[in-house]
Amino acid sequence: MEISIENVCKDYGERRVLDTISFSFGKSEIVALVGPNGSGKSTLIKTLAGVHKQTSGSISIDGTDIRKIDPIELARCVGYVPQHFTYTLYSTVFETVLLGRRQHIRWSVSDEELSRVQHSLDVLEMGQMAGSYMDQLSGGERQKVFIARALAQDPKLFLFDEPTSALDIRYQIEVMETMREITWERGAGMIIAVHDLNLAYRYADTVVVLHGGKMAGYGKPQEVLTPTCINKVYGVESFIVENEFGKFIVPFRAKAVI
Repeated sequence: MEISIENVCKDYGERRVLDTISFSFGKSEIVALVGPNGSGKSTLIKTLAGVHKQTSGSISIDGTDIRKIDPIELARCVGYVPQHFTYTLYSTVFETVLLGRRQHIRWSVSDEELSRVQHSLDVLEMGQMAGSYMDQLSGGERQKVFIARALAQDPKLFLFDEPTSALDIRYQIEVMETMREITWERGAGMIIAVHDLNLAYRYADTVVVLHGGKMAGYGKPQEVLTPTCINKVYGVESFIVENEFGKFIVPFRAKAVI
């Protein structure tokens, strides 16, 4: 599986929000999108998911432009979890995750489909809440349900827009470790938009830094997420610490605005 993004631009009216974005990645690879608010992370993910159409440039999966892929087939291939999701209040957790299999189900739901759904919930430690209604869950629990729905879909490409934003520290780590295991086990590619630079530093194979809709950095986390880059993109001074557990980014001062 190979994903290729070549010179992708996206305009909203006269405003360009993505400007000549180009990178590629393959199976079992996690790409972290980082950058300040308004840098274009969500727009890029929506464009990759087919929610938005790029103004110019191309996006291809295994050499086929996504604009030429049948929408149903594309929905099978790409698992997308948006930053803000909608749900039916009186649907159960199990029913919500089952919707992730809708492109695979024909006339009836098989035992195999039901097993996939339950397994996806168990992976996110939500199996015990399968019968709960969505309006009974916390924001973090609902976020895990939608991640489980993407897992149940079993796509070639996962697209997650800030999947850890509503989770506490423990679940942020657990979800990221689960995603890391999934890419290894299933050979899927994954793009994750995150604000926490340390999550990107620890779990991503590749980092794409966006700033003002343009690429301000691309490469391995330790090569890209440097104090110089962070200062330039975020206006924050930082340093890197290293111990037996790895390397960590420590921000300590925002640049004064005069």
